[in-house]
Amino acid sequence: MTEGKKHNIPSSAVGSPSSGSPSDGSEYVELWIDLFLVKKGHEYFCDIDPDYITDRFNLMNLQKTVSKFSMVIQYIVDELDENAIANMSQSKLEQLEIDSKKTYGMIHARYIITTKGLQKMAGKYKNSDFGRCPRVYCNGQPLLPIGLSDIPGVESVKLYCPACEDIYLPKSTRHNSIDGAYFGTSFAGMFLQTFPELVPRHPVKKYIPKVFGFQLHKQAQLARWQELQRSKLQGRLTDSNINLNKNGGYKS
Repeated sequence: MTEGKKHNIPSSAVGSPSSGSPSDGSEYVELWIDLFLVKKGHEYFCDIDPDYITDRFNLMNLQKTVSKFSMVIQYIVDELDENAIANMSQSKLEQLEIDSKKTYGMIHARYIITTKGLQKMAGKYKNSDFGRCPRVYCNGQPLLPIGLSDIPGVESVKLYCPACEDIYLPKSTRHNSIDGAYFGTSFAGMFLQTFPELVPRHPVKKYIPKVFGFQLHKQAQLARWQELQRSKLQGRLTDSNINLNKNGGYKS
């Protein structure tokens, strides 16, 4: 975990009980990064080295994502003056906490494609910290967290199976609320390229529907697939307010 000083802040601002003794009157909490990582729903994240967080080169183009960016960085690495924290109103402290979580997430997406970050995520992958593929023929293959967009607020995190090469929703609603941009679109590809020994064999088995032991006729399968595509197309046209009863064709 990270090293640094502890700071006094109201426990309500961080959503976790303080670790100090109730008799001494002070409310000490763990280091911010440690506290962030142990929170339920944050199991997908790894700890980022403070030196990486404070390196300006690693923060390029992130300054405009939140207000008072420098203060947020100091807060994350526990270098913000304790008096400044103590003099903040509850609303400002809560906003600082929100901005810190977002900033940590955006830095996390960059960190996990570095050598150190990939190593840390490899350990979590081997421990199946991200879950296992629900597909039967993948035989419990560990999953990788991915983002479908690098822009925050677009998509929540998804889970990629290197065996069947499909993506799934996390089982937990806590994980479903995590922004996919905190893992980015490049992580899975970079991870499997860095650790080719962890790339699983693709499953060759697939489920084939049968009736009384007889495989369904290929033509019947094709007809059902065509009907499904037709229904999907009609749904998209209806959603676009296109009248299906009129003749089609291009506008002249």
